[in-house]
Amino acid sequence: MTGWILVAFALFLAVPGVAAQDSLATPQISTEVPVTLQGEVPGTAPQEDVIDEAAATTDAAQEAEAIAEVEGDEEGSAGWWSIFPALMAIALALAFRQVVVALFAGVWVGAWIVTGSIWGLFTGLARTVDTYLLTALADGDHAAIIIFSLMIGGVVGIIQKNGGTAGIVGVVTRWAKTGRRGQLATAILGVAVFFDDYANTLIVGGTMRPITDRLRISREKLAYLVDSTAAPVASLALVTTWIGYEVGLIGDAIGQIEGYDEAAYSVFLNSIPYSFYPIFALVFVFAVTISRRDFGPMLKAERRARQTGQLFDPDSQVAAAEAESNALAPPEGKPQRWLNAAVPILTLVVIVLGGLYVTGRSALAEAGATAFPLDQVIREADSYPAMMWGSMIAVVVAVLLSVGQRILTINEAVEAWYAGVRSMLLAIIILLLAWALANVNDDLGTAPFLVTLLSDTLSPGLVPAIVFLLAAATAFATGSSWGTMGILMPLVIPLAWGVLDASGSHSLAEHSHIVYSTVSVVLAGAVWGDHCSPISDTTILSSLACSCDHIDHVRTQLPYAMVVGTVALLLGTLPTAYGFPWWIAMPVGAALLIGGLWFFGERVEERAPVEG
Repeated sequence: MTGWILVAFALFLAVPGVAAQDSLATPQISTEVPVTLQGEVPGTAPQEDVIDEAAATTDAAQEAEAIAEVEGDEEGSAGWWSIFPALMAIALALAFRQVVVALFAGVWVGAWIVTGSIWGLFTGLARTVDTYLLTALADGDHAAIIIFSLMIGGVVGIIQKNGGTAGIVGVVTRWAKTGRRGQLATAILGVAVFFDDYANTLIVGGTMRPITDRLRISREKLAYLVDSTAAPVASLALVTTWIGYEVGLIGDAIGQIEGYDEAAYSVFLNSIPYSFYPIFALVFVFAVTISRRDFGPMLKAERRARQTGQLFDPDSQVAAAEAESNALAPPEGKPQRWLNAAVPILTLVVIVLGGLYVTGRSALAEAGATAFPLDQVIREADSYPAMMWGSMIAVVVAVLLSVGQRILTINEAVEAWYAGVRSMLLAIIILLLAWALANVNDDLGTAPFLVTLLSDTLSPGLVPAIVFLLAAATAFATGSSWGTMGILMPLVIPLAWGVLDASGSHSLAEHSHIVYSTVSVVLAGAVWGDHCSPISDTTILSSLACSCDHIDHVRTQLPYAMVVGTVALLLGTLPTAYGFPWWIAMPVGAALLIGGLWFFGERVEERAPVEG
């Protein structure tokens, strides 16, 4: 690890002052033309020649400015260097399986690049802590996610200690007696908890882990099932926190386009048929589950779990966490009632949904609204206080149930809560570092650089495909699908309209699918990039909720995500942009995924469940 970091540092020592050198790379072309008091240019005669010369000079300046933007001369952009910290973090995480060190190194090197000097090696280390990590922690939304995650961990700790989780395991395993049924139950629950991806990940992962453990389903497979249902279903359901956020972005972007007055929610609804990656991801999850077939690293992990009972790689970082979970074993001689787990979880879901409605309605009322349609309420909802309310009340309910039935004493309930909170600390550290790296990327202008690089000269049919790849690359490099949407949506909708305008087809109804597809692929590409990225917050949460080594989760999920993403691009996004009907592309792509899995995948044989 030290050697790799030193190599990276040596690379920068060779090119000190990146920002300063880049600004000198392209000569600045002045567009000023001296004039006399009479408005004439000295030394020139015909006015027409002056106009032509000024126009040519302006064109040259604009061309130089465009080149400068790509090369990193634009103020606030580090050009190609802007993608180095994220790529370095990803490479180190995959190579050495130490995501904390990899993220920290990425933030440190990114802070160094921001300083633009050799001394940034030292000041960048200080900025890593006092600027980027501090900013990540001080952000109100980030703090809300941390509180929600810690409270969810506490709830899981209490319901595990009071026997509620064991009770659910007993109920579910009466039906889920095989690996196939256990995976199917996980996938169905992942679709059912549709309203928020964070809540989905933490609830489904924590609830199903004891069940899948008993059925010898690997932790890598559980993390895949949780991760690959959470974001896709949240991005497709008609009423979720994702959709409220996305519709708001769509509305802002449409407001920039003169003559385009379609309602934002209508644009979203019309974009759903073109959301090939989220739909195909869900199809593939159920295909893998029902067929009992896997391939690549996932096949190896599943056979290890079935044949040896090792639910995770012995060398992974989960083994230490397993000792923590042993401290949460239910007390002997006490009843193990499934209601003691179901009631707190249902309370969490109901309070979060109710909180979304309350915050959304309140926002509309403050804006002077007299009607409160559900889609507008969800659009204006603030999910963060809703999640905090739900998780806090769920903790209270879990404690009251445990103490009220004399299953646990108040001290035992608090200790169980603390043990659950403690199990979340590693994920919180990783989340903070991922957010800090996102802040570094903002300062380096990573996303604008990628947009400028890939959006130069486009034909209408290529716009959705390029935006899909751009969104995936941005989400992969930054680790944030929401950040990707927030950055790209205001840019690519006017871009799509402008390309259509340039081709003279923006007013034709038969070309409206370009706009709808462009809207859909921002979200679809962001989800795809998130599924592939080891620095994604939702991927990190999935690993944590399932007690799976994070790098093992990324390595096993990556081949599945790449296959689905490739099919979505080649059989969905590209042909439909050129007029191929989406209602034909959808079943064709799904059939290819299922057929490919059947042909290339190998069956994982069942083994007897672990007793106890």
